[in-house]
Amino acid sequence: MLQIGDELPYFSAAFLLVILVTRSPSGATLLTGLLYVFMLMFRFSPVPTDQAALVLRPRARAGGVPAVAHRGGSHDAPENTLAAIREASRNGATGVELDLSFTADGVPVLMHDDSVDRTTNGSGLLREMKYSQLKRLNAAAHHRLKQRFGVEKVPTLQEAVGECVQHHLTIIFDVKGQPDKAARSLDQIYTKFPILYNSSLVSSFEPKVIYKMRQTNPNVVTALTHRPWRLSRFNDGTPRSLSSWVQLWMALLDVLLDWAHHHILWRLCGVSAVLVQKDFISQDYVEYWSDRGVEVLGWTVNSAVEKSYYQNQLKIGFITDSLVEDCDPQY
Repeated sequence: MLQIGDELPYFSAAFLLVILVTRSPSGATLLTGLLYVFMLMFRFSPVPTDQAALVLRPRARAGGVPAVAHRGGSHDAPENTLAAIREASRNGATGVELDLSFTADGVPVLMHDDSVDRTTNGSGLLREMKYSQLKRLNAAAHHRLKQRFGVEKVPTLQEAVGECVQHHLTIIFDVKGQPDKAARSLDQIYTKFPILYNSSLVSSFEPKVIYKMRQTNPNVVTALTHRPWRLSRFNDGTPRSLSSWVQLWMALLDVLLDWAHHHILWRLCGVSAVLVQKDFISQDYVEYWSDRGVEVLGWTVNSAVEKSYYQNQLKIGFITDSLVEDCDPQY
């Protein structure tokens, strides 16, 4: 049940904003009331806390916190491959983060980018490529350790899950888009591998993906991924637009999205965790979410100093490109 006391300041702020815009007390009251009713009727409750804890606080090395290999550990092995999953297990990861995408003929596979150019010896958009074409490509072709790993194919979702289950790794399924297709495919995977209910979560930057996943299967642990200023700036901080007006507009949307993430979307989707870019995480930030029963994971944490901070001060899990050495982040 949505407790009005918990969100009273935010509904009050919404009321004041509407009344300033409309100059109508009755209209502001009606719209704010409708917002509350919408939240009450259409929000999802989080999964039980003990189930979420199995996913978000799995076994770790003595005294440690969960360490999740980003894309399977893209510095240590070719990203989003079975070799990466095996390497992550050997290097002591508690879990792996894997990117879910789809081929032209609807096969769920592991791929981060829209195109296959960066990671394979092929070229073209994944959504325009059939799986019969994709499976002939080498996903280790451009990796720094390509001589060691030789040829690695782009795995299907089912192949990757089977490998993770074999190595007792938790999984973060990072969904890029196509909410209907993703929810349907993941629901089928959870049916085939019931162990995933206690060993995986579904995450996305897009709230509609998480909401659709909860609609399709409300028993799945979920998380929202967030990076402040994502709409107006690239990962390295450079502006997305050369136009100052466009940049200002996108920055305003960023402020609105950030507010929605912290006050509306997480509750609407009933998430158990938030995955947040490391530069925006502090002890106060962790406590803010802890008070709401939500776990925080940081990404991408790639230096020994940062990992020590997460383990000893923040005491929360992190996502990293390497389990063995310091490295630059992979965007």
